[in-house]
Amino acid sequence: MSTNDSRTRYFTPNEVGIHNTEDDCWVSALGKVLNLSPLIEKYRGHLTNPIVRAAGTDISHWFDADTGDIKKCIDPQTGLQRYLTPYGRFVHVPPSEVTTDLDNDYELPWWADENYIIGKITKKTRKIRIINTLTNQEAQLEVCCEETLNEILDRYLAYNAHAASYTWKYLGKGLDMKLTLDDNGIVDESEEFEKLQLPDDTYIPGIHVYFNDDLTVG
Repeated sequence: MSTNDSRTRYFTPNEVGIHNTEDDCWVSALGKVLNLSPLIEKYRGHLTNPIVRAAGTDISHWFDADTGDIKKCIDPQTGLQRYLTPYGRFVHVPPSEVTTDLDNDYELPWWADENYIIGKITKKTRKIRIINTLTNQEAQLEVCCEETLNEILDRYLAYNAHAASYTWKYLGKGLDMKLTLDDNGIVDESEEFEKLQLPDDTYIPGIHVYFNDDLTVG
């Protein structure tokens, strides 16, 4: 890996979306990405069903954006405040009535437990083409706008295991691998295309990569 492990990892909605089963359950909420698979494994049953049904999706609408807590409402029967759970009560939400399945064996509810957080959801995805000048092969990647080129290189390794042995250029200019696409002058024009009612993939910028033993002028 060429990325710095101390940096926050960003994910695209599509990456979260593939983790959509009971045994592999990710969600995004309020900008964060959570891996709830260990939670599901521990509490597997009716209290995990609402979470499993939401696996792979964004559940920000479950939460109060100001407090980070589950939204609350007034119970029409008791007149007391309770958590709003229109999809069914789930793990760590106390029942509104006396029950035998209440579990108090935790310090924090899962939505406040940072151990489940594995990264952040990107504010915007971008498409980029990477053209290998040695083989003339082209790969199109969906990346996060916050990612540095080193982190995009990590994505590109799936297409070229020797990607770190290449020099990356855009319009003939060498790129700083520690910076993002925007910071390298590779601007995102999708909003302009949207204003013109053109598909956002009307033009996808292309980065040319040159094998370090064959650094011809690009």
